[in-house]
Amino acid sequence: MSTFDHIGLIQGINENLATFRKAQPDAMRGFAQLAQASMAEGALTSKHKELIALAIGVTQRCSGCIGFHVKALQKLGATRAELEEMLTVCVYMGGGPALMYTAEALKAWDTMAVAANATAAA
Repeated sequence: MSTFDHIGLIQGINENLATFRKAQPDAMRGFAQLAQASMAEGALTSKHKELIALAIGVTQRCSGCIGFHVKALQKLGATRAELEEMLTVCVYMGGGPALMYTAEALKAWDTMAVAANATAAA
């Protein structure tokens, strides 16, 4: 079973990009605006857009993307059933490598759900 730490990974990415954000504020502001506009409600819901983003992260084998988009999906109220159904499409389209990252996405989901429940209970 994967022991990958997605919570630590996304924290580390944010910390490591802090100086880059300061050095390249216009580019990073532009990226943030693109992300915000792309993920806004429209013909597709934000949840559906996050499912698409996670599918791309899985099939492109991006652990950071998996962490960020799983976290966003949980905030949007996605269910594990929705996640699993989307992941079957990833495996269909991406084969064995996508299956390996499917396991990673499932582990990220479970780990982040436990962390969120612990925080809510505290």
